[in-house]
Amino acid sequence: MTLAALVAPDSFKGTFSASDVAGAIASGLREAGREAVELPVADGGEGTMEVLVRALGGEIHLATASDPLGRPVEAAFALLPDGAAVVEAAQASGLGRVDERERDAWAATTRGTGELIAAAAEAGAERVIVTVGGSATTDGGAGAIEALDEAGVRVEIDVLADVRTPFERAASVFGPQKGADPATVERLERRLHSLANRYRRDPRGEPMSGAAGGLSGALWAEHGARLVPGAAYVLDAIGFDDRMRAAAFVVTGEGSLDEQTLQGKIVGEVATRCRQGGVACHAVVGRNALDPFQERILDLASVTEATTLEELAQAGRELV
Repeated sequence: MTLAALVAPDSFKGTFSASDVAGAIASGLREAGREAVELPVADGGEGTMEVLVRALGGEIHLATASDPLGRPVEAAFALLPDGAAVVEAAQASGLGRVDERERDAWAATTRGTGELIAAAAEAGAERVIVTVGGSATTDGGAGAIEALDEAGVRVEIDVLADVRTPFERAASVFGPQKGADPATVERLERRLHSLANRYRRDPRGEPMSGAAGGLSGALWAEHGARLVPGAAYVLDAIGFDDRMRAAAFVVTGEGSLDEQTLQGKIVGEVATRCRQGGVACHAVVGRNALDPFQERILDLASVTEATTLEELAQAGRELV
């Protein structure tokens, strides 16, 4: 019996969901005569809620929450069969919620994420999984903590982070992409240090505490949240390892294969597990920015660039 290929890509940020990418690559593989199993993956960034619900089941709920600039928006959270909820910070506090011209790194607030956590707790969640990638915020989590305090919520929290940046570096590392000029970055850094001094625990120096502009650190400091590498958490939750070992080969992918891939992103984690399991791993990506040495670290069987659904399907056809 011919073994199936396991198609396990992340989303192509701002372009295609992980499900879209998996479907296109798998269709190409099938057209070329190879059976393919679709298993979209994520690392704590945008799309993680969809990946977990697709793999584990659950229900999507809607709630009104504040966007990064305080405007009311309809946002989603999920309740999983095991009683946990998934709150994706990008749903309320995401960079996609504000037009590029209105980005305001100083004013942007995580209040909406706190409101979604409170809504999930009110809906009966015993534990809340907060995925923190893709935020527009660098408020050190102050908005979320304020919303949780107002709602009187004390719930068990796991934070899935896709970066290892500590709290005090959130502004310098992520502020510019959220609209902060150098002067604003300095102001944001001072505010982060001030918050760290006031929180119950000091998040400075704690790996992953700087995700979502310090939201992860605030939840760790004020609510005892566990900070967890998102890629490993998701792969374990959806049973990736068993499926990988049963596959002929694995096809993963993301929008940009770059240095961050080596720092805890999902493609790096998939490639590592495939290497350890003795299964070939191919990558189909929107852009390959790795140098030859970095490619050798990942030990991918092949890397193919594709930017449209047809190119993704063609990449699948050529892998057989």
